[in-house]
Amino acid sequence: MVNANQAASTPRFVKLGPDGEQLPADAPKWEAVLDTRSGLIWAVKAVKVANWKKADAAAKKCRAAGFDDYRVPTVEELFLLADRTRYSPAIDTDYFPDCPSDWFWTSTPWASSPGDYAWFVSFNYGVAFVGFQGSFGFVRAVRVGQ
Repeated sequence: MVNANQAASTPRFVKLGPDGEQLPADAPKWEAVLDTRSGLIWAVKAVKVANWKKADAAAKKCRAAGFDDYRVPTVEELFLLADRTRYSPAIDTDYFPDCPSDWFWTSTPWASSPGDYAWFVSFNYGVAFVGFQGSFGFVRAVRVGQ
């Protein structure tokens, strides 16, 4: 069990290199980020997609840090990256540089209209909301860590 002192000394994010190796926080290049709180591994590169359905294909094409089993995150997973102490973009740019201040699709359809709308997270404001599935957006691919 991790005590409070150990948890405070563990960094939230860890940079990962091309073979999935952990890199120092000041590494100038990295492909993915391990979130030590959730155990998820996030691709650093955001991909612009034409609509919600294309987000799935884009995530599956992701090859980062030696892994090829990426997917579109759920709204709960992606919202964990939103940092509401920041604005435009509302994300830790030390680990996710060049993050568009825009909205990112999730794999979660909106329960009220699952064929037309889905949840997204806006990294401009750090909020989650629903959008028309035919709209453009971005996708940040994720996978479960080891």
